[in-house]
Amino acid sequence: MLQVIEKVNHFIQPILWGWPVLICILLAGILFTVRLRFFQFTKIGLWMKLTFAGMFRRKKQSNDGISPFQALTTALAGSIGTGNIVGVATALTLGGPGAIFWMWISALLGMMTIYAETVLGMKYRKKDKNGKWLGGAMYYIEYGLKCKPLAIVFAIACVLASFGMGNMAQANAIGGALRDSFGVNTTITGVVVALVVFIVLSGGIQRIAKVTEKVVPIMAGIYLLAGIIVIAVHGTMLPSVFGQIFSGALNLQSATGGISGSVMMIALRSGVSRGIFTNEAGLGSSVMAHTEADCKEPAEQGMWGIFQVFTDTIVMCTITALCILCSGAMTTGKDGGALSTAAFHTVFGVFGDGVISVSITLFAFATMLGWSHYGQCGLRYLCGDKLLIPYRILFAFFAAASCGMDLTLVWDICDTLNGFMAIPNLVAIFLLSNQVIKETKEYLSRRKEHNNLKQLE
Repeated sequence: MLQVIEKVNHFIQPILWGWPVLICILLAGILFTVRLRFFQFTKIGLWMKLTFAGMFRRKKQSNDGISPFQALTTALAGSIGTGNIVGVATALTLGGPGAIFWMWISALLGMMTIYAETVLGMKYRKKDKNGKWLGGAMYYIEYGLKCKPLAIVFAIACVLASFGMGNMAQANAIGGALRDSFGVNTTITGVVVALVVFIVLSGGIQRIAKVTEKVVPIMAGIYLLAGIIVIAVHGTMLPSVFGQIFSGALNLQSATGGISGSVMMIALRSGVSRGIFTNEAGLGSSVMAHTEADCKEPAEQGMWGIFQVFTDTIVMCTITALCILCSGAMTTGKDGGALSTAAFHTVFGVFGDGVISVSITLFAFATMLGWSHYGQCGLRYLCGDKLLIPYRILFAFFAAASCGMDLTLVWDICDTLNGFMAIPNLVAIFLLSNQVIKETKEYLSRRKEHNNLKQLE
């Protein structure tokens, strides 16, 4: 049976998650970037003021939902994961330093893709009988695009992906990290992770948000501090590293001294695919966190989405890449988490191994919380609240069972499920793009009018 599933998946995966989908995701970013006049650049002062500065004047949770900051940390919990450590290392191994340039490009464009998703999600969200927000790509696909079958496909894929990429893959990464660095038995890890996750899930989005708003800043802060120290120690290598990134991306000179278009294409594909994998722009997943916010303006919550991609890829992934490239870890021949570990080992020694293991554990745990919420949103859309408790039990069970498993097939299936999410979502944001443009222009007009009135006073 597993062989049949594997063969079917290998046939479907290139169709759903090949160059056509990657190109469509980039085109979506280009579309909104151009039509909104390079909003992520020209309005950087505005979205940084509303997001980064807004973090220091955080609002408390209201009865209408969670705060915009909590929505951000829940979305970041879903996107900041093992991809920021393992995914970046894999991109470097496959595509060389040039892959990082294309990861940046995918992020800069992805800022507008996720902005559009969030604006549509806020516009078409609903309230349930208890006054709680219901939102996500499936709602703007059904009520905006008027295509419920596509919405159902998205929701089913989301629920299944939450068990794979959002659960089993993350729990497995935690089990491996704690086993390799601290000798912790994977069975014990699985049981503890399952119990903690179940306790958090039982409190719904309010409890998930309270946990993520504390865990995400701490885990990101620890990793960033350690990464900056590694880069500072090897600071003399930075000019050379940036030279490698740009020359590798634009194929100015290949490793053999010649010119080869295939080198550039490998770097491009590796960077774009890993960038999308880590920030999830185009999948429509993080919309389900942002639409829980009590923010009244869709455009303002969309800017929290822009900040999400900026933090996840431009900041976190870049730190990992620079650590690996500056430290000379690429010459070790290692890959994945071992490559990132080798980079930190050059400065912190054995302690560096622990830093990576703890980071992977925290990142993966946060991802499980974020994706468990996405899975519950998809399930709630499909059949209401009646299966939420069984879902939470199953989610905890899969977490416990997967800590010591070989998940090669699971990872492959996850890529396919991502395709089943991305395609309906991309169809919707392309066809509903005029609504995003209109909503943004009206918001900026209201804001300008408000500022003019304040000046007159």
